[in-house]
Amino acid sequence: MAPFVHACPWCYVGKARFEKALAAFPHREGVEVVHRSFELDPGRAKDDVQPVLTMLTAKYGMSEEQARAGEDNLGAQAAAEGLDYRTRGRDHGSSFDMHRLLHLAGERGRREALLDALYRANFAEERSVFADDERLVELAVAAGLDADAAREVLADPTAYADEVRADEREAARLGATGVPFFVLDRAYGVSGAQPAEVFAQALTQAWGERTPLKLIDDGGAEACGPDGCAVPGAENPR
Repeated sequence: MAPFVHACPWCYVGKARFEKALAAFPHREGVEVVHRSFELDPGRAKDDVQPVLTMLTAKYGMSEEQARAGEDNLGAQAAAEGLDYRTRGRDHGSSFDMHRLLHLAGERGRREALLDALYRANFAEERSVFADDERLVELAVAAGLDADAAREVLADPTAYADEVRADEREAARLGATGVPFFVLDRAYGVSGAQPAEVFAQALTQAWGERTPLKLIDDGGAEACGPDGCAVPGAENPR
């Protein structure tokens, strides 16, 4: 499980690093990745949108020079992972609607495609993804979703809201106080955009320490299998 935020640049970079490690993992086919919702600013108003540099100076008390340097550093780290990153001109706002759309996408088998589309749009493209429903609809369609279905979700603030909040409660139970945060087999937590080597080590350790299923069976209980169900008194299963 991996809680992510579309407004979090380290999630953008961390996802790429994790996927690099996962692609080289010998047991890749046995690993299921589930993305969960996590908001940086839960409760932030939908129309509360501001430039990233303004948000950084106000929220973290840094100077504009420090904020610019931080964005330049992020741009360099993103580029090292093969990601485009606009270090100037981006904005910041509520990600709640995006998370709701991702739950719709999850039901349609398009969660990964929409997540990647949202990341690219927010960090690499000029047009804002905040407070613009039609922009989100365009991205949903590009990810393979139906435009009307996406509009219906955005028009109803309760649609998938419970699912988003449930993800956030689950993240809190697992100890995620920031993102990115990766939980492996509910036994290991990896916090932050770690190098691919760290993710590779965590995957190997989690895989090697999985607890095998202990079967309790005296051999006498009836059961159904690929060939059917055992019927008392019958020679063959039905």
